[in-house]
Amino acid sequence: MGERQRGRLTSVSERTQYVTWIREAKESGARLPLACEEAGISLRTYKRWYQDGKVLADKRPDAVRTEPANKLSAAEQAIILNVSNEKRFASLPPTQIVPTLLDEGLYYGSESTFYRVLKLHGQLHHRGRSAAPKGHKAPETFEATGPGQVFCWDITYLPSAVRGQFYYWYMLEDLFSRKIVGDEVHEQESGELAAELLQRTLLRENCLHTGLVLHSDNGAPMKSQTMRAKAYELGVTTSYSRPRVSNDNPFAESLFRTCKYRPEWPSSGFKSLDEARQWVLKFTRWYNYEHKHSQLNFVTPHQRHTGQDKAILAQRKRCMEAAKAANPSRWGKRDVRNCEPVGPTTLNPEKKPVKQEEKQAA
Repeated sequence: MGERQRGRLTSVSERTQYVTWIREAKESGARLPLACEEAGISLRTYKRWYQDGKVLADKRPDAVRTEPANKLSAAEQAIILNVSNEKRFASLPPTQIVPTLLDEGLYYGSESTFYRVLKLHGQLHHRGRSAAPKGHKAPETFEATGPGQVFCWDITYLPSAVRGQFYYWYMLEDLFSRKIVGDEVHEQESGELAAELLQRTLLRENCLHTGLVLHSDNGAPMKSQTMRAKAYELGVTTSYSRPRVSNDNPFAESLFRTCKYRPEWPSSGFKSLDEARQWVLKFTRWYNYEHKHSQLNFVTPHQRHTGQDKAILAQRKRCMEAAKAANPSRWGKRDVRNCEPVGPTTLNPEKKPVKQEEKQAA
């Protein structure tokens, strides 16, 4: 049977459509096997669907299937249920029950059989006193079409010269421009310090009560009551990553990586809090005003933040077009490099499901 139909129930109307297409192709002079192949079914399938001038319905839904000979009887299922509900096994999964019974010389079924029986009788649930594991849905998607709409923030460790002692860099980054809009270095992690930094940043960026989204991970300072209350007071919508999923806050993580891979990064640690603050201040100025960001088409975050990127990229394009006009043989038919400003930036974009046809093509 063809790839399009294998293993799938087909209605009479769908079969009739396929048969009609194939018969029309045959009447127009096409060979029957080739017509079936073009329709996506095999010749054998066509002959099974179309017999004596009629399109037959799929008989599988009405088929009478005999019970397997090795099916557990009601009494055997009852034994498995009773054993699973014994006091000593009530909090254990089948993977613990079956080996214990085997040690006692008893065998009522495999682990999969126990799971199947428990599921059949509505008892396949979390067993034991511990909380059942919970799934976490992907964080909400946000798109920034301009500065001051979505901020990402995080705290990273800065090593000191004393082993085991760290300083903490609080950092807020504008998603649209990648600009560090607020940052401080402290000796401890604190929701109060984070709340104060957030308020100062929003005042400086004129983002109070604008519906700004603030995304972070699930650290204690991020989810502290003080930070949540301050965000609500300032009209900020909070968004959080899934637990232990750093990819949900990729922009902040990428910025921290850029910082710690700088050639001047002090691998032996900072000697004092003041030294750490001075180093971070120098890095922030470089990152915002000198670093040509690859994801911004090589303009600085400040240029993107202030809208200067459009004029800068347009000037680059004019410069390259002039160079191409002056010496076209070196360029050939190639266009000058892309000098268009990058579009909106999306945080945690939804992943499109891959269709089966695309998987097969890959």
